[in-house]
Amino acid sequence: TNAPMVPKPPGTIVQNAFVYFNGVAPNAQWRAVASKQHLGASNGRQFYQWYLSFYGSRQQAYRLRYQSPTSGGPLARVVKGSGTDMWFPVQELRIVGAAWLTPEHAQQLVVQSHEMAADCGSATVAVYAGGPGASVIPTVSVANPCELTATIAPDKESVILRGPYYGPKAPLCCPTKTNASAVLRYRNGQWTESPDYFKRYVGRLPPE
Repeated sequence: TNAPMVPKPPGTIVQNAFVYFNGVAPNAQWRAVASKQHLGASNGRQFYQWYLSFYGSRQQAYRLRYQSPTSGGPLARVVKGSGTDMWFPVQELRIVGAAWLTPEHAQQLVVQSHEMAADCGSATVAVYAGGPGASVIPTVSVANPCELTATIAPDKESVILRGPYYGPKAPLCCPTKTNASAVLRYRNGQWTESPDYFKRYVGRLPPE
C-alpha cells in the first residue's frame, strides 16, 4: 500500500480507495484516486478540473491504467467560458466505495459524479469492474438530471440510489417524485433497478 503511483495523480488528492478488481490475491490490489486541479476563481467561486484515476499493482508500483477525462468518462474536460472568468462544466466527484456486487470473487467500485453548465446539470453513478488485459471497465452506470447519489447497502451486495424521479413528461423544475429511492443489484446475470426510476446503461457510461 506504500508503493508509489506512476505517474502521480494530477492536482490534489481528495480521495484514495483500494479495490480488488481481480480477486483477493498478492499484488492484486488496485488503487482508485479522486483528485482535482485548481483552474481559477470568479466572484469568490473556485473552479476545478476533477480526475478519476485507476492504478494497477505491477513491479512494486501502482501504475496508471485508466484516467478520466483523458481516457473518457465519466468526467468531461473543463474549459474556460468565452469572455468570462468562469469554467464549465462545474464538476463534483466522489468515490462511494468498493463492494462485492456480482457472484465472481472480485470487487467493483462505485463512483458518483455531477456536472453542471447552464441548468441543474446531470449526475452519474458508475460501477467499475476489472476488464480483460488488466483494464478497468464500466459494468453498469445510472444517470439522472440534477442529482443522483449512491450508497452501498449494508449487505454490500447492492447499491441504493437516491434522487429526484422525472416521469416521461416532467420538466426539470418539477420532478414527479422529489426524493425517490431505488436499489441497483446484479441478479441472475443481469443488472436490475427496483423501482425503475433512473436511466440505466449496461456495460457503458451514459452518452455525452
